[in-house]
Amino acid sequence: MSTVNPSFQEAIKVTPQGHNKYSAFLQPEWCIGTVPHGGYTTAVVYQLTLTHFAHAHPKQYKSAASPISMQLVFIRRTASGPVTFEVEDVKIGARTSTIHIKLLQASEKKPGQLDTMLAGYITISPPEAEVGISASTGWKPHPAPAAGSRADGSVDLEALGRTGTDGAWTKLAVPFPKFRKASGQIELFGPGTGNIQYMRSGKMAIDQLARFRPEGDVNGRWTDTAVAYLIDMFPMALDGFDSVSATAAAKESGVPVAEQNSKFWYPTVTLNVDMKKHLPAEGVEWLYSRVVTKVVRNGRTDLEVTVLDEAGDVIAVSTQVGLVLSASRNIGTRQMEKL
Repeated sequence: MSTVNPSFQEAIKVTPQGHNKYSAFLQPEWCIGTVPHGGYTTAVVYQLTLTHFAHAHPKQYKSAASPISMQLVFIRRTASGPVTFEVEDVKIGARTSTIHIKLLQASEKKPGQLDTMLAGYITISPPEAEVGISASTGWKPHPAPAAGSRADGSVDLEALGRTGTDGAWTKLAVPFPKFRKASGQIELFGPGTGNIQYMRSGKMAIDQLARFRPEGDVNGRWTDTAVAYLIDMFPMALDGFDSVSATAAAKESGVPVAEQNSKFWYPTVTLNVDMKKHLPAEGVEWLYSRVVTKVVRNGRTDLEVTVLDEAGDVIAVSTQVGLVLSASRNIGTRQMEKL
């Protein structure tokens, strides 16, 4: 097991169980309510891909291949506990390979049977095959992120981590941490809460800087696998969603806004991830995310997340479709106390 993020590596561990079949155990510490967090589940799928090629195709490439693109559909709500993966080799190629995966778990409605909870296609490539034209497009987050204390407007990350503040940036408390347990696996910093950022810009756009703290590990570092978790981790955006959802619900029902807060769940329906740049094997301490929502309509949202490193290089881009549901739909007949 990697010496980087050992508790996280244990939480996403995938074990071969025969020809193209694997097992894993989704941990309750990585849940939103009673449902494993979508980014955490995506990280387990990322690890599944690494394990599958190491186990089933060990001589296909000169070096370890990893996902460059993931398209996932979250069909049913998962639960903490054991899962089974089935993998179909759709194409095994010299430069890229594509697999189809299914995550199976005990059915809630059909005792003794398994349901497909998640399915998707993953395209992988080894580092030696990643050749071709590279060019700068000049893209940068617009509008520019809030200023830090440095003369060029950038954030002094050492000062931010040590004191909790730098320029407009400050350490933030994650909203509803008991319900959103998976959010407690990071340290989050931003130029204000979600509501403050929304009011300042007039748009549903969030900036955040984050350090990885899996199960409180202060030595946690962002790795390629951990990025799969980060692309679905934006507590401040959900803070803004809570406000928007509560206001809309209050207008429709006539119930005061304050009574609507914290009553919402935002499950992922589809998630597409484009991995742009590998992080070093030892990981990095800080990553920046820009999270943008364009439309919330009929209980359905869009989300675009761009992850950058300290140098301003794009590490990953993701888009997803999500729903706005009552938190009761998350828990259902399950009891959070059992977690």
